[in-house]
Amino acid sequence: MALSTQNYCKDMKIANLNFGERPVFLAPMEDVTDPAFRLMCKRFGADMVYTEFVSSDALVRSVNSTMRKLNISDEERPVAIQIYGKNTDAMVEAARMVEEAKPDIIDLNFGCPVKKVAGKGAGAGLLRDIPKMLEITRAVVDAVNLPVTVKTRLGWDDSSKIIVELAEQLQDCGISALTIHGRTRAQMYTGEADWTLIGKVKENPRIHIPIIGNGDVTTPERAKECFDRYGVDAVMIGRASFGRPWIFKEVKHYLLTGELLPPLSAEWRLNVLRQEVLDSVNLLDERRGILHVRRHIAASPLFKGIPNFRETRIAMLRAETKEDLFKIFDSLDLTQFPE
Repeated sequence: MALSTQNYCKDMKIANLNFGERPVFLAPMEDVTDPAFRLMCKRFGADMVYTEFVSSDALVRSVNSTMRKLNISDEERPVAIQIYGKNTDAMVEAARMVEEAKPDIIDLNFGCPVKKVAGKGAGAGLLRDIPKMLEITRAVVDAVNLPVTVKTRLGWDDSSKIIVELAEQLQDCGISALTIHGRTRAQMYTGEADWTLIGKVKENPRIHIPIIGNGDVTTPERAKECFDRYGVDAVMIGRASFGRPWIFKEVKHYLLTGELLPPLSAEWRLNVLRQEVLDSVNLLDERRGILHVRRHIAASPLFKGIPNFRETRIAMLRAETKEDLFKIFDSLDLTQFPE
């Protein structure tokens, strides 16, 4: 299904931010996209990075752990801070607080499917209350001077895939761009992302804001296909960056040259993971840094296909110090690593 590629070779812009042609963004992910990981992905070519999502209610109450999520640096710009909530007044107040942190964009999360968020009427839960979603969006757009964007899903479930109509309604609220994850809330993260409806939104002649596609972009070839086939203005990579921040280097090279990046050596990739561990420890402290990073390291596709790796992965998940992790790294036979 070849869809419109009217903006395929044009620079992608959100308000006054110019991202050039076919930009690739790092998705906002709770307990993943902290400042250290965002900077690493930025260095490997991510054109924009997003913070972990921020609870508007917790921000309004000045909860310390939530306030820390507003910490951004000039080195990671352009950067978006994403907020979520179901109360309009709290979302407006939170957006104003976020504006003081001076991100480049404020993003509204209407897509998080987890029960503790969606089940309470926030995130993807607002796909069951579109008037409230639109009310929040209009109020936030009116309250701040920064560009406001939205991230959402196709709909609540298979019987309510409303994204084509919803995209127009959100655009009418004044947002500057829309990110669509190609799943319903009911799907959570299972099954395959359906990009056909993302393409239908993009080919709608009444849509004039950038459309960013998200879901199952795990290879350079798939990223290019999403631009070519569905005409999106940008693609967003989420879970495929776990333990593989260099995916942005691979994707950007392929988009630029049409050729796959020569295989990165196992030693080089392992050193990137070492640096990810060090960055996490330096950002937090050793105990919290290791707790935060070890599951992402253990899930790295770098280790996929290594014979009898299960016990080693379990050891990684139990590591309590960076020395523990690095001893495991040092024990690995690099000749067994897949290319």
